[in-house]
Amino acid sequence: MPWQQHVADVALEIDPATGNLAYREVWLTIPRQSGKTTLILPVVVLRSAISKYLGGRQRMLYAAQTRNDARSKWEEDFVEDLKAARKMRGKFAVKLQTGSEHVRFLDRSTFGPIATTEKAGHGKTLDLGCLDEVFAQTDDRVEQAWRPAMLTRANAQFWGVSTAGTLEASHYLLSKVKAGRRIVEGGSTGRIAYFEWSAEDDADPESPATWRSCMPALGFTVTEDTIRAELESAVSGNNLNLFLRAYLNRWVDRDLGEQVIPASAWAACRDEESELAGEPAFAFDVTPLGSTAAIAVAGQRADGSMHVEVVDYRPGAGTDWLRTRLPELASRWSSLPVAYDPAGPAGEMRAELEAAGVILKPMSSRDLAQAAGGLLTAVTQEPRRLAHIGQPQLDAAVAAGRKRDLGDAWAWRRRTSAADISPLVAITAARWNRLAHVQITSANVYVV
Repeated sequence: MPWQQHVADVALEIDPATGNLAYREVWLTIPRQSGKTTLILPVVVLRSAISKYLGGRQRMLYAAQTRNDARSKWEEDFVEDLKAARKMRGKFAVKLQTGSEHVRFLDRSTFGPIATTEKAGHGKTLDLGCLDEVFAQTDDRVEQAWRPAMLTRANAQFWGVSTAGTLEASHYLLSKVKAGRRIVEGGSTGRIAYFEWSAEDDADPESPATWRSCMPALGFTVTEDTIRAELESAVSGNNLNLFLRAYLNRWVDRDLGEQVIPASAWAACRDEESELAGEPAFAFDVTPLGSTAAIAVAGQRADGSMHVEVVDYRPGAGTDWLRTRLPELASRWSSLPVAYDPAGPAGEMRAELEAAGVILKPMSSRDLAQAAGGLLTAVTQEPRRLAHIGQPQLDAAVAAGRKRDLGDAWAWRRRTSAADISPLVAITAARWNRLAHVQITSANVYVV
């Protein structure tokens, strides 16, 4: 594929001043199923074919997450491809004895799998070390084991190949990514070649334009239909992070932090008999991918506290149903505007909803922060000033709710939440909306 040719052309450049390979290190980070592993085999075969120009027969090693992973991928992805290549017939032999498995080429160059330990690769010279799936490496032990073995080889190269890891666990790869980006941005002409295909952090993961920006295999070995199916699977399984990391090559949190609203405090607010006693206020929220929406209501109770409830929630049903449901609810039950976050898919519905007669109240970043903080206070401080009826979809959203920073404040984090939190965002906005229209008439009534 074009991207593979580009990497090979650059990574194997010759320094005209020395006649040797220009780069000692090659780092490549790219989405899954792009062909990163199959790029390694042509590099291996080339080094064998031109070994007399590289200092003699080549010793080449391949490592992955574990030795078993390396052995499996080496045999399935490399040995089988060599056997299938007609031009390679009679030009190599394979040894599969455990512990000493390798491919030996006619020039006596070898290529085999190895463990990712501190001693792996010690004792002999090394010309090419390929470390695949670097995200799984917790430290630099493999690099530290291989570098001394490469020291006397003028054309030795260390290749690190991987998809992005998690911010929590993949510190070694992340350090290489940050260094590589600095090198590229600074225009360095040193001995490190760095390649990265990834989506911008604020790019819409549902957009084919985003896919095309970071998936160089799209249209070659991967189709948009396949990517769309992977996205739908991740969303339905409440694991968008899986899609972001695997197919957009974006760094994500694995540990999403502490639950913001304590389970015990939320449970203490449960009142299955809770009812509204005054005019309600509505709000709605749409998930970042636009696949799910929720409508919530909030209103005062007779004791002056606030009742919140999800009145409609349709997972996976998209947003078309909001065009009829919101006008119906708003016109029947409330004269107050409907609150929403204008960013993302919810904002895209503004014109249609207003044409249907819905009066909307967009929320600013400051409003979102006040609403989230106010909800947390109402739930956790005594006396508790909020009641809910114990709806499973809302309980699940509350359990998954995590913070995202907004300057010195915070709001709900939606793109990397462990589950769909649109019910939580909707009740947060509905409560804020109702309080914004409360008349201060007694000590029991309060405003945000």
